[in-house]
Amino acid sequence: MAGTTQSGAIPLPFSEPPYLCGLPSPYYTPELRKWQQACRAFIGEHLMPYAWDWEKEETVPDHLFHTFAKHNMLIPVLPSPLPVQQLKAVGIHDLLGVVKVEDFTYMHNMIYNDEMSRTGLAGPGASLTTGMAFGVPCVIKFGEKQLQERFLPDAFWGRTRFCIAITEPDAGSDVANIKTTAERSKDGKKWIINGTKKWITNGIWSDYASMAVRTGGPGPSGLSMIVVPLKNHPGVSMRRLKVQGQISAGTTYIELDDVEVPIENLIGQEGQGMKYVMTNFNHERLTIAIGATRQARVALSAAFAYVLKREAFGKPLIEQPVVRHRLAKAGALLESQWAWVEQFVYQMCNMTKEQADVELGGLTAAAKAHAGMVFKECADCAMLLFGGNGYTRSGQGEIAERMWREVNGHRIPGGSEDVMLDLMIRQLAKNYQRKTKELERPSGSSKL
Repeated sequence: MAGTTQSGAIPLPFSEPPYLCGLPSPYYTPELRKWQQACRAFIGEHLMPYAWDWEKEETVPDHLFHTFAKHNMLIPVLPSPLPVQQLKAVGIHDLLGVVKVEDFTYMHNMIYNDEMSRTGLAGPGASLTTGMAFGVPCVIKFGEKQLQERFLPDAFWGRTRFCIAITEPDAGSDVANIKTTAERSKDGKKWIINGTKKWITNGIWSDYASMAVRTGGPGPSGLSMIVVPLKNHPGVSMRRLKVQGQISAGTTYIELDDVEVPIENLIGQEGQGMKYVMTNFNHERLTIAIGATRQARVALSAAFAYVLKREAFGKPLIEQPVVRHRLAKAGALLESQWAWVEQFVYQMCNMTKEQADVELGGLTAAAKAHAGMVFKECADCAMLLFGGNGYTRSGQGEIAERMWREVNGHRIPGGSEDVMLDLMIRQLAKNYQRKTKELERPSGSSKL
């Protein structure tokens, strides 16, 4: 029935993607809809009812991570296609009995990430999945066989936890200026690592980090990536950082003082770290775009529900033209952003990884940046429409206040907004110039 959700309830405007409001869509097959229902049921049981309490407590209990791992529900955050051979080798053949690992696509990934963000909070979900989403793929894509065999089985089953450690106090979006060093020991058997990493999500709970380090000279060609032990490892000290949003995600400051790491922990080839980091960023940015767009839904639909019942000047707020205008502006941006995300993911499913990296890299950055901008518009709308209630950290306006504090956790990580927008234009120009040059006639040739 058009206009109803899968449960039969009428959804609030802007609360669900159009395909979950009964509207037709070219993207969602019966198999994908079954996957969405399975994700919603699992996340609705284990995460949704408790997320806000855990965010206030600033941590998520260990048992939740193990529950997700036991049911293979950490795996859907990995980029598509999944590492089928490695997963089957450790006994992981399907996800929730619904999707075979070999059938998993970026559409499944998008649906999963959208459902994980229905709590309205990034922190609880990020505490579970950030390491698998962004730390483990480096080992899958670029690690030698011995490295994969040592680390992947335990990571897939949640027996160990990873994080991605790139950002430093003086190197955020400017990855090429990373200062943490990794030097070979005199006997050539170890890396000796010194430096600091900052704003590392999940670091405090992680056994290992896929870490960007400087093994060579200045600039991007001197960067490599290494699997670095963290928890209880000599020379490593970690402490939590207090941040504005995503508090339960465990943002961490890491100090490394003569940390010894086996030479075999190098990921891929020495000096290729910048390439590995940038390739990994595309998946991270798309994940952020999906999550931020869902959080924008949470904020805007809460505001819509509020103005339907809140009265001022003798009538419900929804009857005020200025209120409708503000909802309309934010809603148009929201639905346009979601349509872009769906289109983007469809393109990812129908292009090779090599094609997508070239054609969509800059657009991925832009989608991530724009998702943060849209989230800000929706959170601002909610804050203003809730009025004084939206300025209060409790009561009926708590959701608006909380959503507003979540915004910058999407606008800055994964590449800050202005850098992402600039990257989009630079890559679009580069691709245009390359394609134009390829169409030029060879010098001295009459061939068209």
